[in-house]
Amino acid sequence: MEIRGHLMAKSLEDWVNSDVKAVANKPLDWLSSHYFFRDPARPLYSDSCFFFSPADGIILYQKQVKPDETVIDIKGQNYSLRDAMRDESFDQECMIIGIFMTMYDVHVNRIPFAGTLCYKELEPIGTHNLPMLDTEVDLISELRISNENAEYLYKNQRVLNSIYASDLGLRYYVLQIADYDVECITPFQLGQNNQCSQNERFSMIRYGSQVELIVPITDQYEFELLQEPGVHVEAGLDPLILIHDLDLEDEEETQDDET
Repeated sequence: MEIRGHLMAKSLEDWVNSDVKAVANKPLDWLSSHYFFRDPARPLYSDSCFFFSPADGIILYQKQVKPDETVIDIKGQNYSLRDAMRDESFDQECMIIGIFMTMYDVHVNRIPFAGTLCYKELEPIGTHNLPMLDTEVDLISELRISNENAEYLYKNQRVLNSIYASDLGLRYYVLQIADYDVECITPFQLGQNNQCSQNERFSMIRYGSQVELIVPITDQYEFELLQEPGVHVEAGLDPLILIHDLDLEDEEETQDDET
């Protein structure tokens, strides 16, 4: 099956050579005050077979994990779903995809799958956010993914967006994590329980940041990862997860057997 947008994702090296180098020599004040705040018009794709990317950025990791299982190891310390969501009672096995947004990325976030959105800012752990610049340098200058400087995942300000997708009968999450010099994480609609279309703009994180897509595993659906770590994706354009409806596939197999 040909997937619209699947081929738009670029390798980290290709993205740096094509997108970053095109503006890397521009003045810093132009990058931070003009280029950073761009919000390009994009088509609103709607396809219930996919979770699309919620953010522009580089995929650092993607895996299926239990609530207390290691997502990544940071200098010998476990980073789990419960750490990410700051909820020791969270008990669902999930697919998690971590996307790092550099200062060269569009920082407008979009809804991966249509549903009803509510959000909450989680309590901060420290007085100040930790910087993400070292991780950005690893990616852009060294063209490598490293967990060595990812301590910000434990401490930094975050907003947990919870989206109930009625078409799937499940609740999934988009976690926004802010950088050291972030001004704020800014929802576009301040009310709760807003109905959002797939790939609709819903929020923006100022300056460097990270976004995690967290999708609970169910018996009805099988989730197939479409991208690889180290790939640069764009919000609303690149699908991250292909959704297989197991009940529907079983029904089709039964019909085929009967014929």
